[in-house]
Amino acid sequence: MVSGAVRIDARGMRCPWPAVRLARALRDGARKIEVLADDPQAPTEIATVAASADATVEIILDEFYRTFVVTCR
Repeated sequence: MVSGAVRIDARGMRCPWPAVRLARALRDGARKIEVLADDPQAPTEIATVAASADATVEIILDEFYRTFVVTCR
């Protein structure tokens, strides 16, 4: 886990749910969010939400799933 980040475990959730949960965390004031997601549409949906919040997205890949680290500027 990224230090100081809010973690959203969205594995097994189909889009738009990972993006909806990310948007909710951003609205609640989170500045760094780690989203675990395995839906094929997640990269596009998460990037769209992050861009609308003027945040950056880093994708960390491992052998099981993708982790998206969203950081507000």
